[in-house]
Amino acid sequence: MAQVIDLKEEKEEKKAKQMPQPTGYKLLITIPEVDATTTGGVIKPDKIVEEETIASVVGYVASMGPDAYADEKKFPSGPWCKERDFVLFRAFQGTRVKIHGVEFRLINDDTVEAVVEDPRGYKRA
Repeated sequence: MAQVIDLKEEKEEKKAKQMPQPTGYKLLITIPEVDATTTGGVIKPDKIVEEETIASVVGYVASMGPDAYADEKKFPSGPWCKERDFVLFRAFQGTRVKIHGVEFRLINDDTVEAVVEDPRGYKRA
């Protein structure tokens, strides 16, 4: 029985190590899940849900590279966002990676367009 617990702990540790660590001036952004139904209750096809995820303009700052916002000449008033902020950025921005079904993006620190309180309701126009 102890061997099963050890395997489970090892699997959990392996999952945690799979998270990319941003380098340089990059930010690791988690993309919120897209609703699978419309406001009227119509179920969206999987292809539409995937396209809406790819075109996302809002995300959660999961982590930041060591050089993010370090350039005082470029960011004289300080960082534009911090870890755990929800931010807006341009559609199709960054390098996409999917881990355990969750979409992540690596974006440059200077591509953050705004910080938002609550991402619900933000849609690509």
